[in-house]
Amino acid sequence: MSGDKSLVLGGRALSDRLITAMPALTREIVAALPFDSDAARTVQKALRSFCRVLTTRAQPTENELAWVRESAARRAEEGLPIEAVLTAYHVGASVCTQALQREADPADIADLLTIQQLVLGFLQRVTAAVAAGYFEQRRTMLGDEHGARQALLTALLDGQPAGPAAERAGIRLPAWYVVVHLSLGDAAGSSIAARRRWRRLRVELEHATTEPVLSMLSGDGGIVLIPVSTLDWDRVGRLVERLNAASGVRVLAGAVGTEPAGVAAAAVLAREVVGVARAVGREPGLYRLDDLLVEYQLTRPSAARARLAELLDPIDADLLATLRAYVETGLNRQRAARLLHVHPNTVDYRLRKIAIHTGLDATRAADLPRIAAALAARDIGSGASVSTQTPN
Repeated sequence: MSGDKSLVLGGRALSDRLITAMPALTREIVAALPFDSDAARTVQKALRSFCRVLTTRAQPTENELAWVRESAARRAEEGLPIEAVLTAYHVGASVCTQALQREADPADIADLLTIQQLVLGFLQRVTAAVAAGYFEQRRTMLGDEHGARQALLTALLDGQPAGPAAERAGIRLPAWYVVVHLSLGDAAGSSIAARRRWRRLRVELEHATTEPVLSMLSGDGGIVLIPVSTLDWDRVGRLVERLNAASGVRVLAGAVGTEPAGVAAAAVLAREVVGVARAVGREPGLYRLDDLLVEYQLTRPSAARARLAELLDPIDADLLATLRAYVETGLNRQRAARLLHVHPNTVDYRLRKIAIHTGLDATRAADLPRIAAALAARDIGSGASVSTQTPN
């Protein structure tokens, strides 16, 4: 190593070698980059900065790396992945160090070690500057994108013309939306746990389709608009299953398919459907109006609903549980017995008692509609009220 700050390779000052080799190094680095871009100017700036480091042995300051942050921000705007941007700088450093090593003599080992340390320090600072510039721009872009999408969602939910908002968001309105109201059960926990749950839900929603999904989620659920070309309810059901698994809590979902102009009314109906499913104690999953026609109708205030519920007042809890099990198992006395942990003859005995006390015979087809409606009316009457409030 030389006595002053200057580094020497092959008997020649390093600064002289780099200045002479800069055009060739620029071409070699650009050719090796992992993306197609007009990057020659950026490569030249990086090489000049690298030359100053190797000549002065002083790493660039934050102000001196402002151009790196600006360049990374432009790459973020272009949609280039950050790993490609970072790789480009490492490719440049590798090309340069290999070129310098080819010029070195055995006596230059000490200077080569110094160069290696300076390269690592330079990459550390450049990497930090790239990350800062890239992610600051991404936050700005995501903020603008999020705001535009929320404006579109608001227009759709308010029943306003959505075309202008869709254009500002860069979204083409789909043929159909599946409007889903999510209700998350047992969602208590810390704010950190809630944020993690929302993030997992959003990841699943983003993977549901290649088109943008609009959502407004809060701690206990919210509204989701899934753009589709055709209504495929099996696919939506599988999505709800994934949401249930990803969230770690019970997910009840009320869903309605509609054209964009009908989103406002569909959102109200989806919210009511999930409210009915929750009130009657349905298991986690996807529910449409067709799945809850009787129960939904019974949520409408009427004298008939109260009278239906009263039909089962004469029987006790054991008889009520037997009647419910018998109906829910498809009128199968053996399956009902297994569910209740009793003998099938006990089920028969209890059904006869129910018929005596209520006049409703579960073994007679003509009585089954009234029995099903009476059970639903009791569930509605004793369950949680059906929410009709707009989600936060």
